[in-house]
Amino acid sequence: MTAKEQVLRMTKVRERSIMRNVYLWMTGGLTLTALVSMTMVSSPGLMQTLVGSPGMFMVLIFAQLGLVFFISSRLDKMQASSAVLSFLIYAVLNGMTLSVIFLAYTGVTISTAFFTTAGAFAGMSIYGMTTKRDLSSIGSFLMMGLIGIIIATVVNMFIGSETIYYLISYIGLFIFLGLTAWDTQVIKRWNQSYGSSMDEDTYVKLSIMGALKLYLDFINMFLFMLRIVGSRN
Repeated sequence: MTAKEQVLRMTKVRERSIMRNVYLWMTGGLTLTALVSMTMVSSPGLMQTLVGSPGMFMVLIFAQLGLVFFISSRLDKMQASSAVLSFLIYAVLNGMTLSVIFLAYTGVTISTAFFTTAGAFAGMSIYGMTTKRDLSSIGSFLMMGLIGIIIATVVNMFIGSETIYYLISYIGLFIFLGLTAWDTQVIKRWNQSYGSSMDEDTYVKLSIMGALKLYLDFINMFLFMLRIVGSRN
């Protein structure tokens, strides 16, 4: 076996290990988010505080956005333990904000949206992991589409069109289906960029960043799916 083949083999073995870690951390983050949401819903006092205080809700939203940007921009300089803690804090904050969906949708609707999303997510992530096709060009197109639906969502807040609402939901769902495949491929490329050498600290941080990317894809797919199948209370 040549030196190049050895490097490729080591990289492939590490890829499987990293992807396993990514999915474990992502699942852990989703579980923590769900537990926090259910804890919030089971406490009328906490829900009253959250729903009755728009200012607090906005603080949580901006805290989440700030944390995502912080993790993304500072990952190389962070210790692995700090990256893990930041990811867990984000999952908790997201659980607090997502708790309001239990007030807006029925339990059957939430379950249907979750399991449908889980199946679609798994399929697209497996595709991203196994395909030989370079999804870079598709990823750039999807990011442009994401910016478009953000702008359309803001505009529709003033228009209030139900047709645009559902159009945004379907387009948003397909965008995050595509981003799931693309982000899975991006994580593979991160691993490949390190060749045969990667220390434990980098291994953990790469796993956390990959978990965050797929966690965000899953959550956004779930929210768009909820809007599509939504049977409101």
